[in-house]
Amino acid sequence: MKLKSLLLGSAIAALGTAAFAEDEYIIGVMSAQSGYLAPYDGPAYAGFKFCMDEKMANGGLNGSIPVRLIVKDTRSDIAYGVQVVQEMLDDGAQFIVSSADADPTIAAAQITAADMVPTMTFAGTAPVLTQVGPHVFGSYPGDNQQGAVLAGYARDQGFEKAWLLTSPDSAYTLGGPRYFGEVFETLGGEVVGESTFSLNQPDFSAIVTNIQNAETAPDVIVTWAWEPDFPAFIRALRGAGVETQVMGGDVLDTPTVRGLGDVVDGVVHTSGGYPEEGSAYAAFIDRFTEATGTTPDNNYYVNGCDIADMIEQAVAAAGTTDPAAVSAAMAEIEDGEATMSNFTFKGTDRMPLREVVVARITGDGEKEFVLRQMADPETLPKP
Repeated sequence: MKLKSLLLGSAIAALGTAAFAEDEYIIGVMSAQSGYLAPYDGPAYAGFKFCMDEKMANGGLNGSIPVRLIVKDTRSDIAYGVQVVQEMLDDGAQFIVSSADADPTIAAAQITAADMVPTMTFAGTAPVLTQVGPHVFGSYPGDNQQGAVLAGYARDQGFEKAWLLTSPDSAYTLGGPRYFGEVFETLGGEVVGESTFSLNQPDFSAIVTNIQNAETAPDVIVTWAWEPDFPAFIRALRGAGVETQVMGGDVLDTPTVRGLGDVVDGVVHTSGGYPEEGSAYAAFIDRFTEATGTTPDNNYYVNGCDIADMIEQAVAAAGTTDPAAVSAAMAEIEDGEATMSNFTFKGTDRMPLREVVVARITGDGEKEFVLRQMADPETLPKP
């Protein structure tokens, strides 16, 4: 972290454990074990738990604060998730890690607002989620950051006409493509059409027909659709013989999508990181695989680990486990250290500034690194 944060950390260390009078730090974890969020919450929680266990084996947060986790299944249901959050607060939770989507995070944050309990989403990326209050944080690069980087890449590849596929049923599926479109047009491209779908829509044939019959044909189609909608869409699109380039958000970084075969060959998506040889990310994969027998196959694992680091650094900077103080300290972190990439909350809307990776899926189920960069502040769309 920057010098100011290092000096603050040194001052806290000099105080010793007296700065932390509490016996343990209680973290409530919303982890959907079923439903549409399970493919994202499951890996994120696995990575979070793994790295938190590593910290506990070394004395706890900052080597001195034991952590107790309260983990509850939300069933990917927002109303039930609100009940779960209240139960965790009643049990003494001082920090809430919420599900990997903006909408359940927003609902949870309305409950945690009264006591300013810091609330951080596993991987929700819609920037609107932080507008609930100053106690709410993202952890993954926001959709406006991802959209800006992807739009820049699309223009660099010579794409001029974009078609957006959105769903108003989620802040994520609506906002991501529109952020892309805003930057795409700023950079000289043109959005020539937009189709909307409903979450869990089984049939995309009508949308595919609209794209085929468009007055101006797009040379790139952009969507933040997740499972099962993206698989249904890409199969319908390719099945109709449409070979237009498809690009999407981080939600495409799953083994299910990569396992679709030839229909996803060449699909490009954003991501939060890539485990290049010799990187801290690659070392995390090795440790996790050796300890659990499971090899992480998407970025949600490592981002879960990063959340454990973010919490540790915020508690150190606060010098206490008081929820409001931890929230305030988290918001001031600049160039914090993490495994996937460093992060900055200072000067942001509490969606961290982080590097964005662009990757390409191959027909044999692999993904290829394309580029890594920070979003340009000059073209970054406002939430």
